[in-house]
Amino acid sequence: MELFEGLKVVDCSSVLAGPQVGTFFAELGAHVIKFENAKTGGDVTRTWHTPSESKEKISSYYSSINYKKEIRFVDLTNEKDIALIHSELETADIVLSNFKGSDAAKFQLNAELLSQKFPHLIQGIIRGFEFEKDRVAYDVVLQAETGFMFMNGSADGPPTKMPVALIDVLAAHQLKEGILCALIQKAKAGKGSCVEVSLEKAALASLVNQASYFLMTGNTPQRMGSLHPNIAPYGELFQTQDEKWLVLAIGSDEQFRKLCLILHDSNASSDNRFSSNTDRVKNRIDLKEILQTEFKKIMCTDFEKHANQNGVPFGRVRDMKEVFERDAASKNILDENIEGSNTQRLTSVAFSIKPNN
Repeated sequence: MELFEGLKVVDCSSVLAGPQVGTFFAELGAHVIKFENAKTGGDVTRTWHTPSESKEKISSYYSSINYKKEIRFVDLTNEKDIALIHSELETADIVLSNFKGSDAAKFQLNAELLSQKFPHLIQGIIRGFEFEKDRVAYDVVLQAETGFMFMNGSADGPPTKMPVALIDVLAAHQLKEGILCALIQKAKAGKGSCVEVSLEKAALASLVNQASYFLMTGNTPQRMGSLHPNIAPYGELFQTQDEKWLVLAIGSDEQFRKLCLILHDSNASSDNRFSSNTDRVKNRIDLKEILQTEFKKIMCTDFEKHANQNGVPFGRVRDMKEVFERDAASKNILDENIEGSNTQRLTSVAFSIKPNN
């Protein structure tokens, strides 16, 4: 899709949230120029190699969120280089940044200056904390500060970070939505605007049901592994006869009844301890033991077949290799050579748009 062909984006951001927004627009046809600070070796994620990656090549982390961008290295303390960035902003539609407040002013890329000098421009700004504007913020810091780490992990284990920088991803989505709204506003009013998103507020906005549970009951959500606090069996893991892992997402009594039929388990379906969702949540430990005995009698593919036929929600727990053996992942890989390195990533665009007939 070339939805944004003709749109010019200047990306002065680094790490994940801001650059992912730039990649989103690049994927959809925009011309994205990314300025990186030459004095610090460019975007810090260039150096985030895992032990299995060659340090002579672009890191997979950097590759994942810097697709189809024109990369330029500049010295952000050099007046000529600042003037170069400003010259690009004269014809740009959007600028992205995630500087600390004091650094933005030092680099002459702060919102107040740019809004006066380039009133047509839409500024997309990522900040770490909502009120602590100069505090250094990374994803794991916000996972800790906004309750995600406390809730994540097994009941008998320590707080645990999520394996993806989800707070950065959430902030990127919030910023994309804000910029798209600003583009609509500009089309109506003819003026640019400043869209700001903090990692902190994006994380807080994503607490949804867990926040309401605390606010309405006063109870603090605890670590439950993959279990759901309101539904059972939902998040429970089971091993099949061939030692494949499955997770259930039973959301209704009818789905539970069908699950029991597939497992040939008439005892569980007629047991008063499991007659309603509330009862199943209350007695989920006993229920899991009973269901696990039955899962050990059935092959994974057989269960999958019958569950799909009967509308029983489940998921097979797949590692990354198994994920990319499926078309849903493999057909969404984007290739690009960046500075001599062959790179790959999944598309950041998960929607399709088809015109009405």
